[in-house]
Amino acid sequence: MADTAARTLIRTQGRRAFAAFGTRPSGTRHPLVATLMVLPLAALLAVAFGGWDAVVTQASSVGVMLGR
Repeated sequence: MADTAARTLIRTQGRRAFAAFGTRPSGTRHPLVATLMVLPLAALLAVAFGGWDAVVTQASSVGVMLGR
């Protein structure tokens, strides 16, 4: 019974923390909003680290493997 009480206490404290900052619990953000948030960073990293070349190289390798 003490274990259940401890878990309930932790959940209650977590809800209060979310309420204090005015945020919603994780997992409630719309997928389209999450995608729009990530795309600029993904584009920046692709340009900074040559991501496009890596994608082309990997796709080419997969194409060769599937062609055999």
